[in-house]
Amino acid sequence: MAGHGIPHFQNDAGYPTIAIGVTEFMCVGANPPFDHPHVFLDMGDDIEKVCPYCSTLYRLDPTLKETETSPAGCLYVPRAA
Repeated sequence: MAGHGIPHFQNDAGYPTIAIGVTEFMCVGANPPFDHPHVFLDMGDDIEKVCPYCSTLYRLDPTLKETETSPAGCLYVPRAA
């Protein structure tokens, strides 16, 4: 996750809901070049947040680590140029 202060998540598979272990994060939509503007989302005191661009529902699961998702594989990792 070098280069990111907070985790970034992507949803290439089009999952309706992704469980994550943090309340502040970035959603990138699908992986580039099919991404949307990278938007900062903050759940605040809630346990769910919908991305306004791709409509992915992110749900807090405190048993997950910062870089884990359920379903697995939704952590966005930028590829080296």
